[in-house]
Amino acid sequence: MPTNPSPRQQPAPADPGAATDQPAPDHPTTEPDKTAGTRPATPPGPPAQPGAVAQQRALPAGDGRPGSAGGVRPGPAGGVRPGPAGGVRPGPAGGVRPGPAVAPLFGPWADTSLFGRRWPGPGRSASPAAGAAVLAAAGVAALAVPLDRAGVGWSVAAVAGVLALIVARMLAAKPGPTAPRPLVSWQPRALGNARFLWSAATVALLAVGTFRAAGWLFVLCLFTACFTGILAVAGGRSARGMALAVFLAPFAGLRALPWLTRGLTTQRRGAGRSRLVATTAVSVLLLIVFGSLFASADAAFARIVTAVVPDVDAGTVTRWIFVFAVTTFALGGAAFLRAAPPDLGSAGGAARRVTRLEWAIPLSLLVLLFALFVGVQLTVLFGGAGHVLAKGLTYAEYARSGFWQLLVVTGLTLPVLAGAARWAPRGTRTDRVLIRAVLGTLAALTLVIVASALHRMDLYADTYGLTRLRVLVALCELWLGVVFLLVLGAGVRLRAAWLPRTVVAAGVLALLGLAAANPDRLIADHNVTRYEKTGKIDTSYLSQLSADAVPALDRLPASSRDCALGPIAVDLDIDPDDWRGWNLGRQQARETLAKKPATVNRGCTGSTPANW
Repeated sequence: MPTNPSPRQQPAPADPGAATDQPAPDHPTTEPDKTAGTRPATPPGPPAQPGAVAQQRALPAGDGRPGSAGGVRPGPAGGVRPGPAGGVRPGPAGGVRPGPAVAPLFGPWADTSLFGRRWPGPGRSASPAAGAAVLAAAGVAALAVPLDRAGVGWSVAAVAGVLALIVARMLAAKPGPTAPRPLVSWQPRALGNARFLWSAATVALLAVGTFRAAGWLFVLCLFTACFTGILAVAGGRSARGMALAVFLAPFAGLRALPWLTRGLTTQRRGAGRSRLVATTAVSVLLLIVFGSLFASADAAFARIVTAVVPDVDAGTVTRWIFVFAVTTFALGGAAFLRAAPPDLGSAGGAARRVTRLEWAIPLSLLVLLFALFVGVQLTVLFGGAGHVLAKGLTYAEYARSGFWQLLVVTGLTLPVLAGAARWAPRGTRTDRVLIRAVLGTLAALTLVIVASALHRMDLYADTYGLTRLRVLVALCELWLGVVFLLVLGAGVRLRAAWLPRTVVAAGVLALLGLAAANPDRLIADHNVTRYEKTGKIDTSYLSQLSADAVPALDRLPASSRDCALGPIAVDLDIDPDDWRGWNLGRQQARETLAKKPATVNRGCTGSTPANW
């Protein structure tokens, strides 16, 4: 019994050539009869070209049958029908079949190849302005930084680096006006206001080289500035987070190189770049021509040019290349970290708590031991020098035999307190009271030990004078005392999220305070005052101090003055400063020695300096 064809079962064309003379419809026109055992014959005619068929038959995304993506695939009679993909490939009957296709998605996409979600990096390449700013700051540092001394050039490089990072942050790469709207919105982790304080500390530490001539002091400030600079661009609140930030800093420099390169290479080539190059070349040419003419016309101007323009030789070029490469690596890494800081907040897992007895018994015994030692030390603190002499001890035996041990005790107490605060339970009121009592008592007793160590150092310095090492260890002991005071403050509410950063900030302030106190001059003043009282002085050690000590050593009598100032004066004469190495301490020393020169006395003999 004949039946009416369904909408999906249309009759085949009577003329076989009609299938090739007219384009096939957008939807399949025939479907095999499921009751028949044979397939309709393939209509004659030339096979369809895959490219042409794909161009005519491909559908936009979402068209076609449910579940399709707008592609086409062949029907059983050489026609085409919507398929699940957008590409085409030959079908079994000479038609075409769609290949795989991906919907057009637009980023920015985070790079999770190595560091995962904790540090995906910036979603886009650096902007051309960011790359140019980093390279310009590196060029300024290459011309300004004196590698062999502290000087104003370090401050110039620090200011140039800060400005470059500000430009890189404000002029970050953004999508163009015709770019499609991203399907995924991604924003880098925001840093707190502490970054401004760390940035100011970094610049202040590098500026120490402008005012102080002591090389050992500036080296300490330089390494501390690297640490505070990392905190300024990467963040870090906990001790673990700050350590992780320092660990990731070298990797940031490595990842920044391709990031900056892509940003610089995406700049459009054309008249704009050519004009920039031409402007730079013309500016340099004009400065060289007219500067040479002015220098030949006036001797005073020639001296200024000679002081500003360095002698170009192999050593100078090598120094320029080295400083430029290191500065580009450092500033590029800083810009990379600032564009997308790593996630340092969840670096550590949850603390595993111990039972009350597991931590309370060991620390209570330690508190009893500290209390016994402190009881003995109180008699020393109040007895003073008379107690030391009554025991038949010398100052050297009393101070040197105990100071380092007390310093180690103070340092070891900090991790003990930190571990107890992390693992001790605090779920009940009894637990919290016990933590405050035990840890607070231990911190308070440690403060007495700090006072004992400082008392020993004061006795030793009064007897044998000050040295750089003695000043440093005394400053370290003072800083540890401040840390224990902060620990006592944190124990009031048992909340210490602010403590790690505050401890680091206290250390930075201690170092800046030491620089402000002018340690080499402080050492010289102390030893000259001791000489005026006892007639004993170590001129061989004082002659090794920096030019900062010259104003204090100028107070010595003529013979001792020449012995202490002679080597310093020779160093200042044979190694003058250019504009990069200008330093306030050396300038004041030269002015003092110009008023009253010092001569080298080869017959100088001084007492052998102490080992520490």
